[in-house]
Amino acid sequence: MLRFSWLGWLATATALIILFVQGANAALPTLSGNPPLVIGHRGASGYLPEHTLEAYQMAIEQGADFIEPDLVSTKDGVLVARHEPNLIDTTNVADIPEFADRKKTVPLDGIETEGFFSEDFTLAEIKELRARQSRAYRDQSYNDQFEIPTLQEVIDLLKQVEADTGRQVGIYPETKHPTYFDQLGLSLEQPLIETLVENDFTDPSRVFIQSFEVANLKDELTQLMADNGIDLPLVQLYDEFQLQPYDFVVSGDPRTYGDLITADSLTNFVATYADGIGPWKRTFVLTEPVAPPVDANGDGNAEVTERLTGEVLPVIADAHAAGLLVHPYTFRDEEQFLTVDYDGDPKAEYAQFYELGVDGIFSDFPDTAVESRDLVAGRVSPAIVGLGGMLGLFSVPIARRWYWRD
Repeated sequence: MLRFSWLGWLATATALIILFVQGANAALPTLSGNPPLVIGHRGASGYLPEHTLEAYQMAIEQGADFIEPDLVSTKDGVLVARHEPNLIDTTNVADIPEFADRKKTVPLDGIETEGFFSEDFTLAEIKELRARQSRAYRDQSYNDQFEIPTLQEVIDLLKQVEADTGRQVGIYPETKHPTYFDQLGLSLEQPLIETLVENDFTDPSRVFIQSFEVANLKDELTQLMADNGIDLPLVQLYDEFQLQPYDFVVSGDPRTYGDLITADSLTNFVATYADGIGPWKRTFVLTEPVAPPVDANGDGNAEVTERLTGEVLPVIADAHAAGLLVHPYTFRDEEQFLTVDYDGDPKAEYAQFYELGVDGIFSDFPDTAVESRDLVAGRVSPAIVGLGGMLGLFSVPIARRWYWRD
C-alpha cells in the first residue's frame, strides 16, 4: 500500500481543518465557480451494457447531470447510440445467422476494420440486435437483454424523467466519425439538429455536442444551428496530442491535437467555435510506467502499471483563460485504470481533478463521481464520512500539490 511522508499527512490535516471551517460552501476552481458536472459516459457503462436506455437510466438515478450518447447512422439515416459504427463488440450481431453476410472490412478513419457496420442495417434490423458488455472484466449477466436505442428514444427518456421527477438531466451527444459518415452520404449533423429542434430540446444548459473532428463543429454544426435559430455549446474533443483530427488528415491540414491545445490556439482558434474542450486525462496530468505491476487495493491482483510524475500541463488554466470549459475523459473505478498514487481508491483520482478545476468529467461510474464531488465540495460533513475516509480521499491530491510546489 502507498505511504506518504509527514509533509503529505500535514497537508492532509490542513485540508481537513479547512473543510471543517468552510463546510458546505467550499468552492472549486471551475470556470463558472459552479460544481463540476458528472457526465454518464455511455450511461452507467461500468455496470450495464453501454449506450442502452437502461444504462442511461441508471446513470440518471446515480446522480449524473448529463448522459452521453455516441451517435452513428443506420442505413435509413436514423441516429442510434453506439460507440462505433462497428457493432461487433457491443451487440450480438455476429450470432445472428441472417446477418452473417454483412460482415466486411472497411477503412475507418484510415484503419482497416473488420466487423458489422451500422450503415448496412436499417433501423428495423438494428432493433433485432441486443447490447452486450464489451469489457470482459465487467458484469456479463445483462448481455442480450437490452435494445439499441435511437437518439429520439434517449430524448424521450430524459423527458419522461423530467415529467416523473422534475429533474432536468442534460444530453451530451458525440458525432462519431463524421468524415466517415459524410463519405457514405449519411451525415450526422443535420439529423442531430433536426431531432433536437423537433423535440424542443434546445436549452443550451441541457445540451453539449462534441466531436474529435473540427470541421463538423466549426462549420457544419455552427451553420445548422444558425439556420435553426439555436445556439448550443460545442465541445472539441482531443485524442493523444501527437495525433491529428481525421478531417485534418483528409484535408491535408498538418496540425495535431497538440497544436490545438496550446494557449494561443485555444484562445484564437478553438474558442472561436467551441465552448469547451474534452481532453484525455492522461494527456495533461502526466504519468510514467511502473514495473512490475502493483496491487494498490490489496485484492491480490497486481493491475496498476502507472504512477503520476507530478507534472500537470497548464491545459485547464489555458482553457479557462480562453473562456473554455474543460471536461476530461474517461474515469473508471477499476484498479487497472488508476495510478499507484490513488492507493486503489478511484475517489482519490476524481478528487485530484476536481481540485485542479475541471468543469466536468466523463465517468463510467457516475455514482463514484458524484460521491467524490460531494466530498470534495464539502457537501458531506467530514464528521459523517469519518476521519479515515477523508484521509484516504484527500492525501493523494493534496500531498501531490505540495510536492509540485517545491
